[in-house]
Amino acid sequence: MPARLDAIDWKILHELQDDGRITNVELARRVGISAPPCLRRVRALEEAGFILGYRALLDEKLLGYEVTVFAMVHLSSQAEADLKAFEDFVRKEPLVRECWMLSGEIDFVLKCVAPDLKTFQGFVAELTGAPHVRNVKTSLTLRNSKDAAMVPMELKS
Repeated sequence: MPARLDAIDWKILHELQDDGRITNVELARRVGISAPPCLRRVRALEEAGFILGYRALLDEKLLGYEVTVFAMVHLSSQAEADLKAFEDFVRKEPLVRECWMLSGEIDFVLKCVAPDLKTFQGFVAELTGAPHVRNVKTSLTLRNSKDAAMVPMELKS
């Protein structure tokens, strides 16, 4: 895979991001090449790491996860081993959907979902007892105004 993507590669990425279930034949038609080279390009983009995977986006509320909360976590130590211990803890927690390490006062922000507040409160009790956690502040979400799970391809057109 070349270090730089050409216009066809960008079109392929754009189309796959819009519809990961598109057939190779339809993808090739949309980007203006035949199916065999299109498939080779997709595989090359996957192997080069531009395409990380394919998944269905599910509606968490319809599936019973009514509560979305952000938890801001401040650790007592920022030693690499302590950061890793916390990250290992978080990776095992199914209610944690995203974990971001930050610079500044807050060490980590977690996006969490739960079926109800009682379940989330139980998780917070575990979280406050996690390795090297100094304190946890939570913010219950009221509504989601934007959820763009995609890379902004418009800027690369």
